Amino acid sequence: MVVDQKFVVPIPAGLAPEQAAPLLCAGVTVYSPLKHFGLTAPGLRGGILGLGGVGHMGVKVAKALGHHVTVISSSSRKRAEAMDDLGADAYLVSSDAGAMAAAADSLDYIIDTVPVHHPLEPYLALLRLDGKHVLLGVVGEPLSFVSPMVMLGRKSVTGSFIGSVDETAELLRFCVDKGLTSQIEVVKMGYVNEALERLERNDVRYRFVVDVAGSNIEEQAAAAGAPAN
Repeated sequence: MVVDQKFVVPIPAGLAPEQAAPLLCAGVTVYSPLKHFGLTAPGLRGGILGLGGVGHMGVKVAKALGHHVTVISSSSRKRAEAMDDLGADAYLVSSDAGAMAAAADSLDYIIDTVPVHHPLEPYLALLRLDGKHVLLGVVGEPLSFVSPMVMLGRKSVTGSFIGSVDETAELLRFCVDKGLTSQIEVVKMGYVNEALERLERNDVRYRFVVDVAGSNIEEQAAAAGAPAN
């Protein structure tokens, strides 16, 4: 593959290619807004809304920055993986009105990875003075809130999409320095169709990585009656 050198980043020594792959998308997607909006100082309290491919990297990157991290989800189903596997400090069920009320005005920021329509007001209430709600999920219909939710507390609703090439290179170096990895499942080309079916069922923790070099492309193509190239 030949690409313009402006869009190539070096993979640092100590970072396996299969680990680098998700960082080029999910990793930099959460790293970029944290850096851009000045949310990298240790000791901040952050919320990660949604625990999927992007959300799990949000927990890992925020923890590596020295933040107190609360995972926010609609049910308690992912509590163990959030706290035991990913190292989150707290877990908040958004449907638990009492817990949400107790957590009001406690977060400096929320990284919102939810890709479907959802109310913003319950989460804006969790933010402290000058808190930021950063939208990362692509939602195809308008999101709304009443203006006092941001006026009272000088809060912000903003968004971010992927990140720059420089930020990507910086993130890869950051991950090596911090010993940070993504949670992946490496599959061969012959497993791709099944992997897509599992994606539809949300049955992956948290990213599939396709091992093209380790797959016998010619053999699979011949079995399918198709040319290998």
